[in-house]
Amino acid sequence: MTVKQVAITGAGRGIGRAIAERFLAEGWRVWALARQQSSLEGLKGDVHFIPFDAADDQSVLQAAAKLTTDAGHLTALVNNAGIAVSAPLHKTSTEDFERTMRVNVTAPFLLIRELSGAMVKAGHGRIVNIASTAAKKGFKYTSAYCASKHALLGLTRSLALELAPKGVTVNAVCPGWTDTDMFQASVDRIAQSTGRSEAEARETLSKLNPLHRPVKPEEVAEVVFFLAASPAGAAITGADYTIDGGELA
Repeated sequence: MTVKQVAITGAGRGIGRAIAERFLAEGWRVWALARQQSSLEGLKGDVHFIPFDAADDQSVLQAAAKLTTDAGHLTALVNNAGIAVSAPLHKTSTEDFERTMRVNVTAPFLLIRELSGAMVKAGHGRIVNIASTAAKKGFKYTSAYCASKHALLGLTRSLALELAPKGVTVNAVCPGWTDTDMFQASVDRIAQSTGRSEAEARETLSKLNPLHRPVKPEEVAEVVFFLAASPAGAAITGADYTIDGGELA
């Protein structure tokens, strides 16, 4: 029996770790792309570490080459690694903008370019890009992040059309505020800039969606697993699944 294999970027924490745990629970072989192997401690199952720095094109290409050699044909690829820069436009440096684009757009582009060929040759494959509600609307003080996530959604739609006739689906998942390190960093910034307590800052962010709570990483992972693994998702491509507690409604 052929082992189902998925590569997941940013697999060591937050949404990426929840996705890795979801696939491992179903017996998949998980190729975990992360900066530090230590971040994968506690993951149980058929998990393999590949060093990966999404901000470094050479690191991304080296990871792709190792996957091609060691994994061969991937059943699925999940581009999850991402960063967010929060600052007014006049305080957003060119370096910050370019780094955000490299991590959030260029790295997924390179991995898909390098790894989709084996999927095409096999006649099947699933690609899921983790975008954001910032791919579908603007948020002030996050111009670089919004630009990068809009670009990732555009890349998703274009490649979905290109690869669909070859049996490969490409979809995006767009989480809203999710209870991760990135969410905590926003809580900390609000607390520091306003003098509110951490609990008050967390409540402020939680009320940005009608559920009045952040999305759980495990909830995002379920949507990803559906798109990447479920037979019911075989005809879905070019889609963007929003999971945001009703924020965009």
